[in-house]
Amino acid sequence: MDALTERFERERPRLRAVAYRMLGSASEADDAVQEAWLRFHRAGAGEIENVGAWLTTVVARLCLSLLRTRRNHREEPLDGRPEPDDDRRDPGQEAELADSVGQALLVVLDALGPAERVAFVLHDMFAVPFDEIAPVIGKTPAAARQLASRARRRVKGGAAPDADLPRRRKVVEAFLAASRCGDFEALLALLDPDVVLHADRFVGPSPAPIVLRGVESVRRGAILASERARVSELALVDGAPGLLMVREGRLAVVLAFQVDGDRITGIEVIANPERLAALELAVL
Repeated sequence: MDALTERFERERPRLRAVAYRMLGSASEADDAVQEAWLRFHRAGAGEIENVGAWLTTVVARLCLSLLRTRRNHREEPLDGRPEPDDDRRDPGQEAELADSVGQALLVVLDALGPAERVAFVLHDMFAVPFDEIAPVIGKTPAAARQLASRARRRVKGGAAPDADLPRRRKVVEAFLAASRCGDFEALLALLDPDVVLHADRFVGPSPAPIVLRGVESVRRGAILASERARVSELALVDGAPGLLMVREGRLAVVLAFQVDGDRITGIEVIANPERLAALELAVL
């Protein structure tokens, strides 16, 4: 038993990493790993030729089943806001795991179908061969390769490269950096004098949409939102550089930017769940 436990504990960090990238939830990842341990204990290492591959397959199948169940029974709360997970959630642990993966990547992965997500995570992140992925998702190796390829395109954005993208990305990155540290002068240099910010009513705390006009109003708003900026991350929003913020493992707020030259002329702050679901997001 001690040898069995020791062998499993050597695999646990990798198994948890696999499960978290598939599920995006620390508590659900822990549940999947624990169930894999129970199955490993019942099977006994003596009957398993490749323990690492066997455990990876078990965890992947558990995650695939959970992803399919989640997709079939997903319900939105009545007020349209995300519900927190159960009491087992450790916010610090969740944030640490999210940072290790990248919040933008987790959000984009959440938009993939279960089989696409499993194929992409196993192959592109953990170098599992398609011959081993195929039985997990019930497909041929060729079909598994196609699923991973399709997921890869969606994760990275399928649109043709935009020659103006690097410049706009640099502007948005500078805005994020200035907002995080409250750099007034840097924000003034980035914002067009006639900049307009629109925020929908889900952003809060006001029950009505918010409109800020002019560089001073938008600058003050950015400074007030510095805490939110610290947990925001760069991503492609409908093909253009933007920012997203994840709360409790789910997409909460997106900032879309209008950039003219080296100045920001417009900012749209989106928190409406229906609009968030319709956005095309990709990892930069």
